[in-house]
Amino acid sequence: MRILAVIGALAIVIGLGAAAFFFGGFYSVAATAEDPAVVTWALTWVRTVSIDRHADDQPPASFNIGDAAAVQSGAKAFAAHGCTNCHGAPGVNWAKFSEGLHPDPPDLKDVVDQLSPAQLFWVVKNGINMTGMPSFALAGAKDDEIWSIVAS
Repeated sequence: MRILAVIGALAIVIGLGAAAFFFGGFYSVAATAEDPAVVTWALTWVRTVSIDRHADDQPPASFNIGDAAAVQSGAKAFAAHGCTNCHGAPGVNWAKFSEGLHPDPPDLKDVVDQLSPAQLFWVVKNGINMTGMPSFALAGAKDDEIWSIVAS
């Protein structure tokens, strides 16, 4: 019983210390400051499991994700919505301002093999908090256009 009391007291002290650190303004939110490894790990973990849990949309039955016309339409939508500004594209470098985003926007050719089409759709549609990735649904993109972006 005594060990549980020590563990409880230690948890309270750690919680109060963390609260003082974060809410007291000691944690720098500057984009030029590197996050502590534990913060990077926690944010990456939360992002990954959140996408896994929520990404369950499927393309419409009439949509073929490998269709050349869908890929071409998606590439046009990708450029029209400004995706190339942050992610670049074949033959197109990303805009200089995107180098100031924290975390860096991913190179999509590296990410596409790690995420399912449903996960990519969810990210483009909903965006990701605290990364600079906006919700394209809130920006007016319709689901069929987002699916074409995923196809590209």
